[in-house]
Amino acid sequence: MLSSDERTEPRTDTTVDRKGGRSYRLLASTALGIVVLAILGAVMGPQWDPVPLADPLTVATTSTAIGDAAPVQTYDVRTSVVTVQLDGATIDAQISEPVGLDGPKRGVVFVHGAGTGRYDTAFLEQAHALAASGIVAMVPNKRLDTYTTRHRDYVLMAADYDASVAVLQAYPGVDPDGVGIYAESEGGWIAPIMASQDPTIAFVVLVSSPVVPPREQAAFAVDAYLRNTGVPHGVFRAIPRAVGMSLPGGGFEYADFDVTPYQREMTQPVFVVYGTGDASMPTIQGAEQILRDTAIAGNDDVTVRYYEGANHGIRVDGDVDAVFLRDLAGWVLGLPGTGDSPPRIAGAQPVQTYVAAPVPEPRWLGDGDVVLALALAAVALIVLGPLALLVSRAVEEATDRVRRQRGSVATAAGPRFAPGVLPLLVALGLGAILTVVGLVWYIVAVARLALDYERNDLVVQGGWVAVRVLGIAVVVVGVLLLRRCRRVRHDGGQPSPGVVRTAVLWAGVIGSVVLLVVLAYWGVFQLGI
Repeated sequence: MLSSDERTEPRTDTTVDRKGGRSYRLLASTALGIVVLAILGAVMGPQWDPVPLADPLTVATTSTAIGDAAPVQTYDVRTSVVTVQLDGATIDAQISEPVGLDGPKRGVVFVHGAGTGRYDTAFLEQAHALAASGIVAMVPNKRLDTYTTRHRDYVLMAADYDASVAVLQAYPGVDPDGVGIYAESEGGWIAPIMASQDPTIAFVVLVSSPVVPPREQAAFAVDAYLRNTGVPHGVFRAIPRAVGMSLPGGGFEYADFDVTPYQREMTQPVFVVYGTGDASMPTIQGAEQILRDTAIAGNDDVTVRYYEGANHGIRVDGDVDAVFLRDLAGWVLGLPGTGDSPPRIAGAQPVQTYVAAPVPEPRWLGDGDVVLALALAAVALIVLGPLALLVSRAVEEATDRVRRQRGSVATAAGPRFAPGVLPLLVALGLGAILTVVGLVWYIVAVARLALDYERNDLVVQGGWVAVRVLGIAVVVVGVLLLRRCRRVRHDGGQPSPGVVRTAVLWAGVIGSVVLLVVLAYWGVFQLGI
């Protein structure tokens, strides 16, 4: 006769086997779901595979000195504010001029980059340095009624800035034939238009000029920032998918503006300046492109200088590089002799690892409005389902109260979700939404670190792992919900009896699946790191 322990042992083994089998099936189903999402994410959009720069530029000497430039004198500086009439608007501009210098003086009009726009906050050091060297410097306010994040017209902006050139050319004591322009960053897309359309402009200074179209420059900068921040390799997939798509709400037509045709018509002497600490610009490719374009115009008066450790604004430790200011003044004052004085390319050795190139266009989700609409519709399906269920229950309870008040027999309680179905459905939808929120938070956090040139492994590495783990957890919940519904049906029941509950179940599942596919598109489920 078997003891009680002997009699129960086979049941224990069977229970263990069943639990092990369920765990294995759960693991296998989750792995299959992740693989399917990873494949979808890979085939739905372009990958990011930038081409290495194979032809590095070599400087002739580490000295940035302009060969034929004479020593720069020093003068006191006087400032005044003038009004510039534009087409349909007026702006103020500040003029800084040397005191005690007789005779016609050269002049410089400053063209703003993105993020700058007022004479009292932009180009303060540069304008003062030029004026102290004997050059009249004019910093106009940027016209903002036609300039927004979504809409910019560089040709119209060139016409606005050219109005300031005309004012400075007519200013007392200024040589009208000696007025040029100083353009920084985004201004590098504007200045060549001005130079090609206004032959009275005497020279062009291009500081941190992007040269390539804005979309290409943005992708190049994002790539450099992310590499500096140390993000996982999988995050780079988002670059062409974000930069290459049309953004929600439309606009941004200027993203594909090509300045090349205008650079090929520049005949003025050009001073090209970059800092080796500027990761946002294709510093080698940009200079080489300007040299090629101006050569087409028969213009060999191009001088290129690189400043050691200087950032996008040619600043080192917060201040504009004093050597750059010296070289700039010497180059302007020494024209036309300094236009072709050797060496043509000098300064610190620049480094550019990858080529700024056209951004692959997303195949499926290239329309930002569609992406946003999909995400919002999915969230609406997830959220409105439980709300519909609450309304349905409220209606049922109100009907029962009315029946009881009239003395009628109350109806039986309506059908309910099968045990375990509703909690899993809520967890699935809530988890999908939280993963999307987590991904958005991660992108914003990494963007802030990248723009500040900072590293934080806890945020960059840990945040990405957290988002991916949360996404995997949602897949696990989805598998559990599917298995629970199949089990209920196998036992002869209904997971969501009634039209309302069936609609709630399907709405939650469809909404969650859509969000999971969107997350897969942005690389959350990609295989590998």
